[in-house]
Amino acid sequence: MSKKIKEFLESDSLSVDMLVNSISKGVTGNGATYLSINFQDNSATIDGKYWDVKAEQLAIIETGKIFNVNCEVIKYRGSLQLKIHGMKVLGGDDVDLKDYVICSPVPTDVLKKSVKEAIKSLDNKVYADCMNALFKEVYQEFFEYPAATKNHHNFLGGLATHVVGMINIANEIVKIYNDLNRDLLISGVLLHDIGKIYELSGPIATEYTVEGKLLGHISIMQAKLSNIAITLDYDKTEEVMLMRHMILAHHGKLEYGSPVLPLVLEAELLFLIDNMDARINSVQSALSIIEPGEFTPRLFPLENRAFYKPKG
Repeated sequence: MSKKIKEFLESDSLSVDMLVNSISKGVTGNGATYLSINFQDNSATIDGKYWDVKAEQLAIIETGKIFNVNCEVIKYRGSLQLKIHGMKVLGGDDVDLKDYVICSPVPTDVLKKSVKEAIKSLDNKVYADCMNALFKEVYQEFFEYPAATKNHHNFLGGLATHVVGMINIANEIVKIYNDLNRDLLISGVLLHDIGKIYELSGPIATEYTVEGKLLGHISIMQAKLSNIAITLDYDKTEEVMLMRHMILAHHGKLEYGSPVLPLVLEAELLFLIDNMDARINSVQSALSIIEPGEFTPRLFPLENRAFYKPKG
């Protein structure tokens, strides 16, 4: 059995099977073509460079395909990276997709139970009816899609994992601040990122769709909620207006992509809870592939900081 990415060590020479997650092409100063490739298996992802790649290789290397990769593990700017010597495409009986897709650490049935309980717990009929109608449309995809292409919860079931993590945080907050509108906060948590089902292509070799690039998940979801509210004859209610505000404001700042700033307390909390869960996942993922006593690579979504993994 070949090594998993999480087990790679500097100076390893490997022949290993991996899925191509993304590719970008470049040209050296001498005019030679090279590829920057992100690989994954079900343990982790890793970047690689394929220098002086030949035309016959360029013709077969595509995202979403699985390859046997001959490579050497090197360290570059504090992170492990692959120097690729050759790639051979695999298919048919050679491939079991579950070996190459990173899955949620939380079982799907646990995620489904948490989401169903959260919707069932809503006392306000407008919030409950809107959530039930929305999840009837997107139920299967919600538990398959990632929450992002990179940085946080970028794995099969990542969207649901992120939302359930946020539900757990929100439930603890409302125990402390019991004058909050819990139904609004939980509804905001449930629906804030569902637009990513339309913004992203899926859990394997995730890319942005045309709709996602042109509209973005915030405006997509705000429009879909509005349509559901019209169907239910709730479109003139304050509850729907507040849920639309939660979607539009959940990135917290205009420069982060929110069309409006949070102007109700529950919207401000949604922004903070979203950010907390995403940042924790980003750091935990980076820490999981290093040894105690080492620093992670610099993490762009966390102000380009490198985090230390304590020995104790």
